[in-house]
Amino acid sequence: MNETLLLFHAPSRPELLKIQRALLPLHIRLRCISQKDYLQPLGFLAGMKNFSPTTEVYDGEELSAPLFLFCFFQNNRLDQALAALRRCGAGPFPYKAILTPTNCEWNALTCFNEVKKEHEQMHK
Repeated sequence: MNETLLLFHAPSRPELLKIQRALLPLHIRLRCISQKDYLQPLGFLAGMKNFSPTTEVYDGEELSAPLFLFCFFQNNRLDQALAALRRCGAGPFPYKAILTPTNCEWNALTCFNEVKKEHEQMHK
């Protein structure tokens, strides 16, 4: 599968353009996920064939901050992507996750809550 960065609660247009320009030389696919799709399994949103969409449509509150979900990255490529995002001047973005066999079944809300909880624990 191609390296893909799923972005939930995309930042303002100027910041989003900086992110896109940072990822372009690395040939990383960026997908901004619509709020209505926040209940879809992350594996489905990432394009994994063994995941089916849910019929539910999310109509609740927007996430409190952007969430980056890195899909199908090897360690060195993840490091390159993170470095490019730091250099682009569009941050900081504290909520980042990697698609795993465990969280690929989660939806965006579950993932965001877990990442936010972990982030708060690390910064206590």
